[in-house]
Amino acid sequence: MGEPFPAFTPVTLLTGFLGSGKTTLLKRLLTDPALAGCAVLINEFGEVGLDHYLLERIDETMVLLQSGCLCCTVRGELSEAIRDLHSKRERGVVPPFDRIVIESTGLADPFPVLSTLKADPVLRHHFKASGVVTTVDVVNAGAQLVGYRESVRQVAIADVVVLTKTDISDPAQTELVKEMVRSINPDAPILQSVDGDLAIGILMDPTTLTRSDALQSPGGFYCDEGWAGPTALGHADRIRSFVLVFDGAVDWTTFGVWLTMLLNRHGDRILRVKGILNIEGEEFPVAIHAVQHLVHPPVHMRSWSDREQRSRIVFIVDGIDCSAIEQSFKTFHSIADATPSQEWEPSLV
Repeated sequence: MGEPFPAFTPVTLLTGFLGSGKTTLLKRLLTDPALAGCAVLINEFGEVGLDHYLLERIDETMVLLQSGCLCCTVRGELSEAIRDLHSKRERGVVPPFDRIVIESTGLADPFPVLSTLKADPVLRHHFKASGVVTTVDVVNAGAQLVGYRESVRQVAIADVVVLTKTDISDPAQTELVKEMVRSINPDAPILQSVDGDLAIGILMDPTTLTRSDALQSPGGFYCDEGWAGPTALGHADRIRSFVLVFDGAVDWTTFGVWLTMLLNRHGDRILRVKGILNIEGEEFPVAIHAVQHLVHPPVHMRSWSDREQRSRIVFIVDGIDCSAIEQSFKTFHSIADATPSQEWEPSLV
């Protein structure tokens, strides 16, 4: 008999600004049979309003829902809550679960939640980050994305964006918000919560890492010269997105050293890195994904989406000069190409 739960349990983060519809989306997700083996971590049951789903209280912080999901109250450290869940699952105290969904507060920065899985010595051997879903209220997003950096960071770090309240919004406003979202995060799929088929598979396991057209987003964020002009939003104009596009195969070791040094020095301000690389010696592209200091394992893809087979890297940064990153990349690789057998330490921005 195999294990009743995966070796690395996927963890999905559900985030979004205050009043953006996180709880409504969560309640909808919990009715889907695909999530019957899911554990949900929330702040307070009273705030979330899941009482009509409650079936059995296991202890003071944990209940079993009618859908089969486990729902937990997080009153202390997130790492402690997940470790407690893991321990109870191993001991058979709670039904086995094969996924965790964490609903963050409306003003939360998503990165500390993701870093918890890597920083905790127990969790990193049993759990893995499986994407960030961000809800965006199209009625109020205009003011929120301009006035609150937390809202911008939540969109910037998203793997999937779900637009809410589109049924009560003017279509022109919805399109405007879509463009605002794309200006912050040009490659994340944008879904609408009112859609009958909400593509739960994409929400729980975002395909942007393995989709061959992951960076073929609308809006033209890359150009022939390689760099697109940075985009900005009002008071949040420190947060910008841009894309590096370049020809020729990349040496994996050289690129890895450069990216590691870049994130080590500026990880707090590099909100997201996602790319498709043409790697020397590889027939098909390799997808990379990093969130601040956290780098996910590379994914070997099965095909190219274009004949040119160019590498593309999306950067979403907070207060960093885009041209400085470009120059750093070029300098690093030119030195590596010129002195492949020597030690070199090119400076980063």
